[in-house]
Order: sequence, then structure tokens, then C-alpha cells
Amino acid sequence: MPGLVLRVLAEPGTAVTAGQPILVLEAMKMEQTVSAPADGVLAELHAKAGDQVSTGQVLAVLEAPPAEKPAPEPGGH
Repeated sequence: MPGLVLRVLAEPGTAVTAGQPILVLEAMKMEQTVSAPADGVLAELHAKAGDQVSTGQVLAVLEAPPAEKPAPEPGGH
């Protein structure tokens, strides 16, 4: 739904967790929070406070968190 970006709560490059608020929109006189759908890193943010956004517009891009390296096995080379 179209709306106005009221607040940005995370910056690109920030690690986020599933459900963490990223930004707050006002649409039809109601505030709507846009949250991270999964754990990851906020790679791109395509809106700032005061921007008018449209239905279907991509507001943020989330990348998967970096894979953890497995611990070396004891006695391995």
C-alpha cells in the first residue's frame, strides 16, 4: 500500500534478525512497521524518512548472513 516513510530504524550493512523493525510507514493514517523477514544483513535501503513510497516498491534488500566456518577437527591438518 502506498505511504510515507516516517522513520528508518536500520542502516545498510547492519546485521538484522527476523522480525526486527527496519522502517515505519504511515498509510491511511496508520503506522505500519516493515520488519526483516529473516536473519541477515541489510544490503540496500531504497527509502529515507520523508519519502513517499508506492505499492510493490522494493524498500530494502536483505542478504543472508555470512556462513560460519566450521571449527577445525582436533588433530587435523
